[in-house]
Amino acid sequence: MSFQAYLDNIKAKTGKSADDFRKLAEKKGFLQKGELKPGVKAGQIVSWLKEDFDLGHGHSMAIYAYFKGKKD
Repeated sequence: MSFQAYLDNIKAKTGKSADDFRKLAEKKGFLQKGELKPGVKAGQIVSWLKEDFDLGHGHSMAIYAYFKGKKD
């Protein structure tokens, strides 16, 4: 599955875009000015997305990769 397909499936499941998740992560304290805060680990993001949005591991990791700067 392509990276964009992961993001499209996440939007279809949750109604939220990757940018929406970036804003939510900032409110949760994982990001600052759109960048991951030092010390924030993938596992923290994955746990949050699994618990709050019922995303699977692969889809959660796609959001984490997006936060890290992956675009395609």
